Amino acid sequence: MSAHRPDPGADRSTARPADRPADRSTDLIRWAAFSTVLVPVVLLWYGSSLAGAAGTALGLAAVTAVCRLLLRRSERVAARTPAVEPSAAAPSRGRRQRAGTGSHRGGRHSGGNTPVD
Repeated sequence: MSAHRPDPGADRSTARPADRPADRSTDLIRWAAFSTVLVPVVLLWYGSSLAGAAGTALGLAAVTAVCRLLLRRSERVAARTPAVEPSAAAPSRGRRQRAGTGSHRGGRHSGGNTPVD
């Protein structure tokens, strides 16, 4: 038996709120804050010093705060910047072909660099 899976792109209006990027980032920040509290508690449980656990908590809180700022900033920039499509005039990122003759065209060269005895 195969289970019926709904098409994820079929209807965005019925998507759960947690599927939106802003909610994903909020969940990410919540997990980071939870970890900031949980890690020092576990460290204390396993016999680490109070100063070591407090230092770890401060370090994790600082990293969480910086990540939150960067995540919010990237969300604002992404919401503000429209999707840019490459124009026909823009060069492709693939391999470029050189026009004309010259030594950069590949293939074998005719004896110009043979060693002299």
